[in-house]
Amino acid sequence: MQARHIARELALLSISQLPTQTQNLEQKTIEDMVTAAVRSLTDEVKEMLITASAELQRGQDKMLTSETRAIDMNASQLMVREAITLTQTAINRVGFALDFPELVQFSQQSDVRHYAFELLRTVHEEQSQIDEIISSALIDWQMSRLARIDRDILRLAVAELAYLRVPTQVAINEAVELAKRYSGEDGYRYINGVLGAVARQLKAK
Repeated sequence: MQARHIARELALLSISQLPTQTQNLEQKTIEDMVTAAVRSLTDEVKEMLITASAELQRGQDKMLTSETRAIDMNASQLMVREAITLTQTAINRVGFALDFPELVQFSQQSDVRHYAFELLRTVHEEQSQIDEIISSALIDWQMSRLARIDRDILRLAVAELAYLRVPTQVAINEAVELAKRYSGEDGYRYINGVLGAVARQLKAK
């Protein structure tokens, strides 16, 4: 459903900017949500570009100070490649801003607003349990080590799976699509694997 697809994206982009208390969340308007989404995307792009700039500087410094040792040159090249990847991702994020007029238009629909807030409310009210479910599905990894965007995608998907009665494949597919759009290069594969494990655990219970 298009409305829920837009609602998921809006919830994902605004989740880190909106209040976690339910009563405060209820007071927010859809305009607040869109503003939070724009701010979140902007902050992420700035952070990526700052990190990329620092990586480029480190790579350049290592190249200038090395005595043409292969190990130093390899490390420098790796830093430069990481900086390029971060910059490309940041540019892609800026490109997503071109879709915001459509996002804003759809966000005015009452069913979009209702489901976006329902998602956020569920995540905030059940976060400890949701995080426990995710943690139990992680293998040799910890929630705190996940990228923020991946953690938020997983929380929204688990909220749908465990509390909102969304069909398993729908919730997983939507999360994977969000990850392809907003996560790292291979983030969607990781998201898919974790949610597959979550689905099996929930089914077993």
